Amino acid sequence: MDTFWVGVAFFIFIGILVKFGVHRKILGALDARGELVAQELAEARRLRQDAERLLAEYESKRKAAEAEAAEIVANANEEAKRLAAEAETKLNDFVARRTKSAEDKIAQAEMQAAADVRAAAAEAATRAAETILRTQMAGQAGDAAFATGLQEVKAKLN
Repeated sequence: MDTFWVGVAFFIFIGILVKFGVHRKILGALDARGELVAQELAEARRLRQDAERLLAEYESKRKAAEAEAAEIVANANEEAKRLAAEAETKLNDFVARRTKSAEDKIAQAEMQAAADVRAAAAEAATRAAETILRTQMAGQAGDAAFATGLQEVKAKLN
């Protein structure tokens, strides 16, 4: 019997709620809440689309920047190789010129030394011949022979 009175009280309570329009207020609140959730979902979709668009945009910018950086690196490597080759060529030319200059100076010094040695040898031979001829030949015949021999030696040595 207790259940019967609980059931009756329940239906009376529901009847009071319906009479005062509580169900409309609850449905209105639920509808408002549903509309708010729908608006939030629409906003979330819009924000997601904006985020995806921005992500795609930044991804394309990143790829473009990476491509540009790779091109810059490639150009820098090519420029470095070109400059290295140019520097090597200049260095080789410089070394070749310096070597040629040094070889020319050495050859010139050798020729000068040989000429100095020849001149010194000729001078020494002339003095020795003069000394020998003076001691062996005396008088006018010796002076004439000496002068002739001296002229011949000088002509052959120079």
